[in-house]
Amino acid sequence: QVQLVESGGGLVQAGGSLRLSCAASGRTFSTYHMGWFRQGPGKEREFVAADSWTGTSTYYADSVKGRFTSSRDNAKNTVYLQMNKLKPEDTAVYYCAAGDTLLLYTTPTKYQYWGQGTQVTVSS
Repeated sequence: QVQLVESGGGLVQAGGSLRLSCAASGRTFSTYHMGWFRQGPGKEREFVAADSWTGTSTYYADSVKGRFTSSRDNAKNTVYLQMNKLKPEDTAVYYCAAGDTLLLYTTPTKYQYWGQGTQVTVSS
C-alpha cells in the first residue's frame, strides 16, 4: 500500500517556475514506478512524466519536454516535478501516481495509487 501527497502548487506568471513534490508513505515506495499527470478544466487527465523505480529512466510528454524535469529520491520517499518556463496551458491539477509497471506508462489506469492533486495556475 502506498499513500501519496502532492504539494508545491500555486499561482505563477508565465515564464516562471514551480517545483512539485510528492511524498509517499509505505516501505515499498522504491519498488514503484512513478508518474505525473495533469487535468485541466474540462479536459481529460493527461500524462506529463514518468520515472522508473530505479530513477534511471524518465519519460516526458512532448508538451513538457525540455521544460519539466522529474526526479525521485527513494531515501526520502519523494518524487519531484521541476517545472520551468511555465505557460498558461500548463494550468491544471497535477497528480502523482504509483504503478508496478512501466508498460503503457502514459495510461492513467496502469497506476494503482494516486495523490489528491495540487493546483497549478499560470497567468499570462
